[in-house]
Amino acid sequence: MKYIKISAYKIGLVFKNENYSKVLTEGNYWLMPYETCKVYDMTEPFTINYNLNILLQDTKIASMLDIIEVKDNEVFLQYENELFKTTLTTGKYAFWKGLISYTYTKVDLSKIEITEAINLTTLTTKLLPFVRTFNVESYEKALLFVDGKFQKQLVAGTYYWWKNSISIHIAKIDTRILQIEISGQEILTKDKASLRLNFFAQYKIIDIIKAALENKDYEKQLYVSIQLALREYIGTLTLDELLEKKESVSSFIITSITSKTEVLGVSIVGCGIKDIILSGEMKDIMNQVLIAEKKAQANIIMRREETASTRSLLNTAKLMEENEMLFRLKEMEYIEKIADKINTISVTGGGQVLDQLKQMFISGKK
Repeated sequence: MKYIKISAYKIGLVFKNENYSKVLTEGNYWLMPYETCKVYDMTEPFTINYNLNILLQDTKIASMLDIIEVKDNEVFLQYENELFKTTLTTGKYAFWKGLISYTYTKVDLSKIEITEAINLTTLTTKLLPFVRTFNVESYEKALLFVDGKFQKQLVAGTYYWWKNSISIHIAKIDTRILQIEISGQEILTKDKASLRLNFFAQYKIIDIIKAALENKDYEKQLYVSIQLALREYIGTLTLDELLEKKESVSSFIITSITSKTEVLGVSIVGCGIKDIILSGEMKDIMNQVLIAEKKAQANIIMRREETASTRSLLNTAKLMEENEMLFRLKEMEYIEKIADKINTISVTGGGQVLDQLKQMFISGKK
């Protein structure tokens, strides 16, 4: 016989000829020669290389164990004294009762919604292999599709779903102000002038369902709508009218495509012409017109100045005619100007020349 002692918090399983016989709790025991005993620590998980179902037929040992059976598409979260311990995947598990308080949370992985009360830290660390995560930024909205079917609209935030065979697709839409460029549009004006136009439009998504779900390539449709409206408006204006009224194009475009943008779920915030590009021939013609206009303006200014100068001379002449002293002062002014330009004076002719100069400075009536 063999003597064996089972200490506190230990359990002994007795096998007779390799077949389970009985369970031993704390105490002293004698074993028969053909009996063996394996001792287990009740603070550790119960693992044994023996058929667990046979052991559980013993009601005594069955009452001492928590049996957790995890099926396919399931996991169990085990908490030890209310603290997360481990994740149990598919299989059958046994844990000793009494000494340690175990609690369990069953998770159904066959669905996508996480309805179980699980701490976010545990979800994003311990359960990361079983979770799929999607982020929707603060400037975005999104549509959730499950197995190709639209489910709901998502606002900004972080979303968690169970990872399984169910397909999930997130269609994101940027809700910030966006810009579309309509470049190099070759258009004929009303007077058959050929030009190329660069146009821009700023828009914003206001209805994500219409933009992403009810319309295909909403941005291309918006592009075509603006393009057609632009051609329609430019075709009603001559080149000169277009150059004078190019600011009015934006209001016409916004008004004319409002009904179409509502269907697309977008709103035009602003738009305008960036560039008007003329062909080489049209540039030459415009330059000639500009030169002719400037020459005409210059001639008008010159005539206006000549007229003003003549009028001033006429007024001066009338004043000098009425006032002989003013006439003499004017003569002296011109003589002074002439003298300033002369360095030396050579006089010939004797006193006759001096008399003539003298007479210039003597006032008298004729």
